[in-house]
Amino acid sequence: MMTFSDDFTIKTMDDLMSLIDEVGFVPFFANGIEGFSIEEHIAPGCWYDDANDSFWPAWEWKGPVIKKMKCGYGKFLQGKAMYISGKWFPDFANFRRDGYDFDARFDDELASHYDKELYDLLDGCAPVSSKDLKRTGGYGKGGKKGFDTIITRLQKQCYVITSDFIYSVDKTGNKYGWGIAEYTTPEKFMGSKFKNRVYKYSPEESYDRVLKQFKRILPGTDDEMIKKILK
Repeated sequence: MMTFSDDFTIKTMDDLMSLIDEVGFVPFFANGIEGFSIEEHIAPGCWYDDANDSFWPAWEWKGPVIKKMKCGYGKFLQGKAMYISGKWFPDFANFRRDGYDFDARFDDELASHYDKELYDLLDGCAPVSSKDLKRTGGYGKGGKKGFDTIITRLQKQCYVITSDFIYSVDKTGNKYGWGIAEYTTPEKFMGSKFKNRVYKYSPEESYDRVLKQFKRILPGTDDEMIKKILK
């Protein structure tokens, strides 16, 4: 099995998809564990071009990879983005949700009315861009506050994922600017492959399964460090 201790370089979108399929968990940015990211393994010319203030393929691959692989993508790792393969996302979501679907979490008073309001709005119109979600929900200048905090929390708990990135297009058909995240729920995006497996194990069993996989792909990493980033 490939690990993040191996010497490898991500040169193409196919390389990235193979990595996600092989190891299951692939953070986008560098984090507390050295080498555990796309950023630290990406080929020159595929990352960020400071000189021209422009983005390169690693950013443009996001939407196509998510759609082709039907994988989880969101701010799952200490507020930073990570790809999670379809194989591993049900276990990851189960332990992050502590075995609750969102309605049950709210009924047990473990989610706020603010979280429920945004979750219900998103669930009712998914897939939906962050821009449209803010507008429809009345978030932003002169309106409701806390959109970014709530949407990040819902991603951490695995009730919300990113299903695509939408770019503005100029008159010649070229993309420009930042990609706008399109949100949905795992249930809607992954369908029965997720719904039939997410609560298959207890949250504790799912956590143990994920922890073992992290230990496999991060040999030599301190167990406490792994547990810290999984919180």
